[in-house]
Amino acid sequence: MLSGGCLCGGVRYALEDTLGPIELCHCTQCRRASGSAFAANATVAACALRLVAGAGLVTEYESSPGKLRAFCGRCGSPLYARRPAAPAELRLRVGTLDDDPAARPSGHWHVATKAAWFTITDDLPQHPDEA
Repeated sequence: MLSGGCLCGGVRYALEDTLGPIELCHCTQCRRASGSAFAANATVAACALRLVAGAGLVTEYESSPGKLRAFCGRCGSPLYARRPAAPAELRLRVGTLDDDPAARPSGHWHVATKAAWFTITDDLPQHPDEA
């Protein structure tokens, strides 16, 4: 089991499953949501993520039609994204985990819209648009 939470510690969660592949997303929305060159996301089963503290602090924002981004309403830490059309899965922000999940990045997505100031220097696969 893995655990994680937000920057202020108000939201805490337990993940009772393994992570899917870690994907580094360079799309404009992920860059803006993370405030960085990319967001590190992994798919998890929605039923495997249990909020153990701060459920009332979790706020959701519909960043595009049918996509909700969840974050801590106190400190603003992004936690996960979800699509009501796919209720069985969440896209967890890997940076919110407390410990090493043992998974490693599998590739870069949406590199056609990556930040001009960031150079990808690893050998991971690069996908120009959504695969």
